[in-house]
Amino acid sequence: MQTLKRQIASFTMQAVDAVLPPRCAVSGEIVERQGAISPKAWLELDFIAEPFCVCCGFPFEYEVDKGAQCTSCLAHTPPFKQARSALKYNEASRNLILGFKHADKTHIVAAFMPWLKRCGADMLEAADYVVPVPLHRWRLLSRRYNQSALIAQMLGRECKVPVLIDALVRTRATPSQGHLTAKERVRNVKRAFGVNPQTSACLKGKTVVLVDDVYTTGATVKECSKALLKAGAAEVSVLSLVRVVRDGEFS
Repeated sequence: MQTLKRQIASFTMQAVDAVLPPRCAVSGEIVERQGAISPKAWLELDFIAEPFCVCCGFPFEYEVDKGAQCTSCLAHTPPFKQARSALKYNEASRNLILGFKHADKTHIVAAFMPWLKRCGADMLEAADYVVPVPLHRWRLLSRRYNQSALIAQMLGRECKVPVLIDALVRTRATPSQGHLTAKERVRNVKRAFGVNPQTSACLKGKTVVLVDDVYTTGATVKECSKALLKAGAAEVSVLSLVRVVRDGEFS
């Protein structure tokens, strides 16, 4: 039965690809499979590699001592243990994210998996649960899906880590962060997240990987981390697809 189901699924995908050829989410070029990135677009993506801040994952432009932290983490220690991101923000990753968030290109989530599993290998291996950053219900209604939840669900399946999809909730609606300064972002999301009472017992003493699509200033994931730790989580790490490296760059 399982073999038959796989054959049907494979035939269905082939039929869809024949009618609607898969296209690269960045360039629009035809590619070999859904979710694939064209060679040209691949060269335009800027993957994060060492050296970076051991705490928040901020990429350094110069060599540093092993275990070095950025000035932000030295001045204000984040509530999470560590944060890692796959890509630096640039025009290519911006187009990738905007298509994923606002243009219904949800199929490209498959392309993110190898990138996220590589940069988040250590935290995913130690994780008890994967938890996505939530959307407020009104924004979820207008957008129809939570992009962070889609990433978390596929990541959990591929890494065999349970996903608590509704562990975090937005306790109030907040304005879009796109054009806010770092300080305004902190005020905007302060106490805007809580833990779902139905899942709070699951978190006690557990190691959690918090998933978001974009790490800009860290204001959102820091508030989410505080909520998870307050509910009893032993440790929170943060995994995101894109990392903004210059203030005001993402909108």
